[in-house]
Amino acid sequence: MPILESIDALRHRIPRDPSRGMRTDVVVYASDVLLKQIEKDQSLDQAVNVATLPGIVGPSLAMPDIHQGYGFPIGGVAAMDFQHGVVSPGGVGFDINCGVRLAASSLDRAEVAPRLNELVNQIFRDVPCGAGGEGRIPLNARELDSVLQDGARWMVKKGYGEERDVEFAEESGCLPGADPDQVSAKAKERGRPQAGTIGSGNHFIEIQYVESVHDAEAARAMNLRENQIVVLLHCGSRGLGHQVCTDYVAAMGAAMKEHGIAVPDRQLACVPIQSKQGQAYLAAMAAAANFAWANRQAILHFTRAAFARIFGQGARLDLVYDVCHNIAKREKHVVDGVERDVLVHRKGATRAFPAGHRDLPASYRSVGQPVIVPGSMGTASWVLVGAERSMQETFGSVCHGAGRVLSRTAAKKGKDARQEQKRLEEAGVLVRSASRDGILEELPEAYKDVDQVVEVVHQAGLARKVARLRPVAVIKG
Repeated sequence: MPILESIDALRHRIPRDPSRGMRTDVVVYASDVLLKQIEKDQSLDQAVNVATLPGIVGPSLAMPDIHQGYGFPIGGVAAMDFQHGVVSPGGVGFDINCGVRLAASSLDRAEVAPRLNELVNQIFRDVPCGAGGEGRIPLNARELDSVLQDGARWMVKKGYGEERDVEFAEESGCLPGADPDQVSAKAKERGRPQAGTIGSGNHFIEIQYVESVHDAEAARAMNLRENQIVVLLHCGSRGLGHQVCTDYVAAMGAAMKEHGIAVPDRQLACVPIQSKQGQAYLAAMAAAANFAWANRQAILHFTRAAFARIFGQGARLDLVYDVCHNIAKREKHVVDGVERDVLVHRKGATRAFPAGHRDLPASYRSVGQPVIVPGSMGTASWVLVGAERSMQETFGSVCHGAGRVLSRTAAKKGKDARQEQKRLEEAGVLVRSASRDGILEELPEAYKDVDQVVEVVHQAGLARKVARLRPVAVIKG
């Protein structure tokens, strides 16, 4: 294990070690309890490897939900000089723009409880879940290219949403620079039938209620109140994004020698941002990100329809915000007193811009960007707002979830899906899953305590608590 030095109770440093090829420090945000869990896998070694990449600016960062991933750790943040640094698909991940979307309903918990089972069954019918899962929006090749170009805007224009939805998504639901021509035919074929689908793994739709409000002003800005029913969606770019990552990891692995780049782990395959391959990846990644925003937009549309069918047309679901947590984005940040043009890789990390930032919707500019942090199945989730120290320390980034402590294989060992589903339902959480593995792989004990993870970023001044959410139903693959 790398040697950690404590900066304070929540910040720790792995000093730059030239003998390991490190160009910068690693900074880890974690409590003592979380550190003990983090040290059980290879995630800190992976954060050290990230610190060796050419053009890295500032430290390699580890959020409190960090765990081992492909090349980069999940829960890692790294900024690269935009002119002289590298881009790495491993720093984004296979599920490009996996993210979360929170919608606030006009209903209270007491109104929904008597018909919760009907609502869950209706959503489960209307939104396909599982590893395959064909959606209800048939796209031809030309239409798919338009989705890759325009993201959530395409869905809204076609009637799958409301005009205000675009305003309340990061990047307005469309990352600039997308080029469908840089997405392979195989990736397009995998993604074409999947618009409006959840997928498998840790992706879900949760019906939740606001258990407690911790920042009244920010909660009012987001239209959140205690005992209100809300809906949280978690999914990404499906097979299309996975194939984009697969294609470009292979291409960059072959191209590194051409650019004179050597890395300590082949999963860190990368090329200069300004190279032909680097620009092609960023254009394909943006297209996949736009597919993910369109996907979440379609799911929200069909979830709204399910609410209306059960509770009448007066039942509202208003988008609070949509954030991505697997992406690389060009941003301006001050580093050592100098503004730098950087490409921020956030892999399992959420953007957390503070109050006053120009990129925020007008409704949130006085309170800060909503940050949505889902917990594990059956446990709490959190709504936060970005705080100023995130800009000073973490390139405007915080955690994205609870973070795994058990592999999917370990989580399933010795467990029976029916018993676990019964246990969750006895605790007040209805579960509908397309597969038994969908339940067993995502059990609460497979994850860190989300309250502890959120407490770290709150106490560190990276974000502020706004509201704690509790699930009453989970729909998943």
